[in-house]
Amino acid sequence: MSRVSELTPEERARLAELAYYETPEPVRHEPRFPFLRKLAAPFIALGALLAKFGPFLLKFKVLFSMFVSAAFYVWYGGWWFGIGLVFLLFVHEMGHVIEAKRQGLPVSAPLFIPFLGAMISLRQMPHDAWNEAKLAIGGPILGSLGALAIWGVGEAIDSNHLKALAFLGFFINLFNLLPVIPLDGGRITAALHPALWFAGFIALVALVIYRPNPILILILLLAGSELWRRWQLRHHPEMQEYYRVAPHRRVIMGALYFGLAAALVFGMHATHVPRSF
Repeated sequence: MSRVSELTPEERARLAELAYYETPEPVRHEPRFPFLRKLAAPFIALGALLAKFGPFLLKFKVLFSMFVSAAFYVWYGGWWFGIGLVFLLFVHEMGHVIEAKRQGLPVSAPLFIPFLGAMISLRQMPHDAWNEAKLAIGGPILGSLGALAIWGVGEAIDSNHLKALAFLGFFINLFNLLPVIPLDGGRITAALHPALWFAGFIALVALVIYRPNPILILILLLAGSELWRRWQLRHHPEMQEYYRVAPHRRVIMGALYFGLAAALVFGMHATHVPRSF
């Protein structure tokens, strides 16, 4: 005879209760100071980036050029402007460095040039226009995320200085998307159609006429020289092969390019503040 049949009615009721007993959920403790955790998130990400690429970046010429650029920008616009602008340029260039490393291309650390920005140099070109476009768009993507982080902190602490700095970051990355060959946009649009270079060159000429300044004139001269060189080589078999990109890849890069440009315009609109501080 089963042992269950020997139980009293009270014991059977108690056994039924235990059968439906569920282990309670573990107590979840909310993190303390959630605002501070969100505020520190961009700096934690930057720390992780430095930990990974530290030996690569900690070179004398890199640190010296960064220091000189920061000193110029601090002298020109104050501490928040100088340090913030160098941070934005650094994050932008690291987008190129990360993608170059991913492609296995030997790349230099970012070199900062006062009032001209920053640059990296490649010891080997990408294999084709598709890889060149991915390398080029890595900078504006990561640079835009850096500006977005500054915007988030500026909103959290209600700082017009940081919002204005985020606006500058969005503008810098949008300017770099112009389809002009020395800029990132010229290398990105190579994967769409090289004819876009002529539209970008004409737009740059109009901008120089409307708002002439030495930096724009220098970019115009470099763009004209590079455009002429590539135009002369347009029928070369290796160049034709270099710019042959699969249609689905053109669609992907086009969506990234124009989508990022639209997002940057929105970011500039959202972070524009009156010049009253």
